[in-house]
Amino acid sequence: MSEPEDAIFKTTGCKWLLPVSGYLGLTLDQVNFLSCQLFALLAAFWFRLYLSPNHASPLVRHAVATLLGIAFLLFCFGWYSTHILAVVAVNYFLIIKADINNVHRYSMVTAMGYLTACHVSRVFIYSYGILSTDFSGPLMIVTQKITMLAFHLHDGMCKKSEQLTSEQKHVAIRVRPSLIEYLSYNLNFLSVLVGPCSNYKDYIDFIEGKHISWRLKQHSGTCNGQNGYDKTPDPSPLNAVCRKLLVCCGCLFIFLFITRSLPITYNVDNHFVGHASFLSRLTYAFFSIQAARPKFYFAWTLADAVNNAAGYGFLGIDESGKPCWDLVSNLHIIGIETATSFKTFIDNWNIQTGIWLKMVCYDRAVKHRLALTFILSALWHGVYPGYYFTFITAIPITIAARAIRRSIRHYFIGSRVLKLGYDIVTWAATQLAICYTVMPFLLLSVEHTMVYYRSMYFHVHIISILAAVVLHQKHKPREPSATNKPAPPDSSSSSSSSSAAACSAQCQPVHSNNKDKVN
Repeated sequence: MSEPEDAIFKTTGCKWLLPVSGYLGLTLDQVNFLSCQLFALLAAFWFRLYLSPNHASPLVRHAVATLLGIAFLLFCFGWYSTHILAVVAVNYFLIIKADINNVHRYSMVTAMGYLTACHVSRVFIYSYGILSTDFSGPLMIVTQKITMLAFHLHDGMCKKSEQLTSEQKHVAIRVRPSLIEYLSYNLNFLSVLVGPCSNYKDYIDFIEGKHISWRLKQHSGTCNGQNGYDKTPDPSPLNAVCRKLLVCCGCLFIFLFITRSLPITYNVDNHFVGHASFLSRLTYAFFSIQAARPKFYFAWTLADAVNNAAGYGFLGIDESGKPCWDLVSNLHIIGIETATSFKTFIDNWNIQTGIWLKMVCYDRAVKHRLALTFILSALWHGVYPGYYFTFITAIPITIAARAIRRSIRHYFIGSRVLKLGYDIVTWAATQLAICYTVMPFLLLSVEHTMVYYRSMYFHVHIISILAAVVLHQKHKPREPSATNKPAPPDSSSSSSSSSAAACSAQCQPVHSNNKDKVN
């Protein structure tokens, strides 16, 4: 079978753009995905201008958003889209009919169970075969939305206000959603293909036209009288959309002309591993991981631009008086590339997934919160062994990074020169640690992962475990005295909630959603 025919055979989506695929040298799945996202961008502008809350009822906006989303699924995945539609239908039945005291558990088991079954089929049935935009991507986004909505519904209908954190109070759902609201939230064209996941109340506010006015009301500077915020024109997202599209163009250029010249698999090439020096292997690993990021930057930034173009994603007014459109942003590229700690990197990468993990796992786990959160994250990503190597490796690195920072950072903050040197060293250490941690995530298999780890002499594992053990003993907590009581174990969560609440009213230069992620 020829290569074009093989591509047709493996593609369950629409084949209309096959000539474009051949011309661009991209797979048909990639072309279909890109076409849908570009169409979604145009549709989003139309949705904001001609189906605004002033011109169309919430029912019409829900229906149009849902129908376009389903059309995108059918175009990209064909009959595979029934997997996504089925899990949404089953979970709507659960939230309507199931015991509200356990609805969050039922939804988590059902959605995550089905997602895991689909992940298993990719590994064991298709033998590690990965289509460019296989249906598990949208299914992963839908799983986040289904489970987060169920937890928020349980919080709103089963718990008293004093049992909830300020953050949980804000997103709690007091009434079961209607069918069209549920379908629209899960399948809307703005986020059905690549996300991001946002909370249900923010989305409903957007559909009903309250999304921007509520945040303008919180910013006292925009109010002119009792209801002045209602008279203030909605800020235009055009500048934010254009800026994000420019970022997309840059990322696409890097992907097409640089990423392809630095394949990840060369890190485990027998000749390269056997003949290159350790420094050469380390250098290539660093640059190949750096080059692998732009495809994620492109997809997530384009998705953010689509949401903004529709008028969704307004976070507030920043300190300079300019509108901030980062409510549903999934990453901050500058924060990632300049991260001087493992936590800072994680806080700026896949932000909405981090918020979901915090909402459904980290904040609710009684003990072993960090380990359980990393395990859930790995399970959500899939069942490839490389994913588990990545997330298990991240646990001692995170613990060691915290311990090292707590032990030595205060020696360097008194001098500007010392602080600069500290930042440079910690930036290099963070980027190399991320490279080492993420590599199995891209290599996928046990065999390739072990080849890479052996070529690196397991050095990050050894250093992080030794640092965590030694510094843990050094900083072992003493018995609390009457004058020196320890902070409560969830103090970090409390501070993050208060930071998020403050930033809902006033968008800060540092994105508030970073504070909402797993610490």
